[in-house]
Amino acid sequence: MAPEKPEPSNRKSSKFFELYGWDLLLGSITTFYVFMVPYTKVEESFNVQAMHDILYHRHHLAKYDHLDFPGVVSRTFVGAIVISLLASPITLIMHILQLPKLYGLFAVRLVLGCLILSTLRFLRSQVRREFGYQVEAFFVILTSFQFHLLFYCTRPLPNILALGLVNLAYAFWFKGSFLATLRCLTFATVVFRCDTLLLLGPIGLALLLTKSVSLWEAIKCCISAAVMGIGVSVLVDTIMWQKIVWPEFEVFWFNSVQNRSSEWGTHVFYWYFTSALPRSLLAAYPLCVFGVLVDRRILRYMLPVFSFVLLYSKLPHKELRFIISSIPIFNVSAAVSASRIYNNRKKRMWNWIYLIMVGSLLVSLGCSMMTFMASYDNYPGAYALKALHKIGMAKIYMSFGKGHDSKNMTDQWVHIDSFAAMNGISRFCENNFPWRYSKEEGITMEEFPRRNFTYLLNEHSDIDGFKCLFSVNGFSRARLQIKFPPIVMLKEPKVFVHGNMRNQGIANSTWPGCP
Repeated sequence: MAPEKPEPSNRKSSKFFELYGWDLLLGSITTFYVFMVPYTKVEESFNVQAMHDILYHRHHLAKYDHLDFPGVVSRTFVGAIVISLLASPITLIMHILQLPKLYGLFAVRLVLGCLILSTLRFLRSQVRREFGYQVEAFFVILTSFQFHLLFYCTRPLPNILALGLVNLAYAFWFKGSFLATLRCLTFATVVFRCDTLLLLGPIGLALLLTKSVSLWEAIKCCISAAVMGIGVSVLVDTIMWQKIVWPEFEVFWFNSVQNRSSEWGTHVFYWYFTSALPRSLLAAYPLCVFGVLVDRRILRYMLPVFSFVLLYSKLPHKELRFIISSIPIFNVSAAVSASRIYNNRKKRMWNWIYLIMVGSLLVSLGCSMMTFMASYDNYPGAYALKALHKIGMAKIYMSFGKGHDSKNMTDQWVHIDSFAAMNGISRFCENNFPWRYSKEEGITMEEFPRRNFTYLLNEHSDIDGFKCLFSVNGFSRARLQIKFPPIVMLKEPKVFVHGNMRNQGIANSTWPGCP
């Protein structure tokens, strides 16, 4: 018997890209976003600070940030603990190598991104089984040309933690495992985002109307998943918050019963359909509507998700992240539409539609690039602190000369105001000695000169007793112009770094300056 010939290397590589090529594309874009814009906003602050404390303070709960800054309502630690445990081997190596804590932020965000993209891969596999390889390909292309889904999938928002379970629910829905769909949505509702109930309801109703599950099976399934989810959440969060608490019930009571979320701004009823979805879906927005017309199979998936967005529109306070879990299904419908257009592109009428689709994809790519540029400049607090660390340490070393002794350095106390903290600064951004930090709230402008802060990161350009050392610009608005480039991103000073005038080293030294 003749020995088998070894498989050619080019065949192995083509098979590898056939299996993992789409994952490499989505993963590369996601990783690019993480490294280019590593910092986080106020919406992500709870989970980011929780991950930092779990990784660096471990069982010393008294040092945890949430006990000093609990926020408006309690949030669950379940997601933060899972991500931190998975990232802990990486951060341990970083600690051994004495790398800055900022690398830990990269680690936890990349771990979260891997989890979300893994669930998206499972969904893609079921889309491929249901609609074919070409639809999967267009699903990936449309997703990669969009900005928000891949940019947000590494950001530790409760909505993104829930998105992982929602993606699994969608995949099981396509697969025909309907009880697993209900379990995932129920667990996401009671642990991460209570508003997932608005998605669970329409999908559950659709499964009942199509007789995919019986009412008794659905009730048993949802109750068992809810009991398990509530049990996990109450057990974990009671320990972490040091009081008996079910966080998502507090969120539900605050947002839905008391309707307090409207204190953070309101939008008109149709805002999701006229602003949030067009910005997040781009070319996929009209395509997803066309997909329902060309393939009836997608209608049974689109209707419940459309109902979810419609129901959410009743809540006055609206943000794109609230409905981000609807984007995968809308992209599936758009991919079905794009596949049909591509297959019929040689026909006369369809050829024009195909050209319009290609043009809209290029426009989507351009819009995503501009949105990325705006987002890059949207974290002035973090950039200000990074610059202060770099320039401040250079000034300290110069004051000691070449043979400086670190033991003689004095603490450099930095006060971070709410605006700077909300725009990029987290515990991961902090450095070790001689830097010390304060986020104390309620300090008046008149009180700062009487406090012993070395530096201030503040949204005000002029503070008595302090010298404005430099400022950091942030994104302001986009402006159209009749030349290249047609759209310009305008920036303006957002965060000002001040030095205490009583410190002679600061008063007499040259800094970049403020405008």
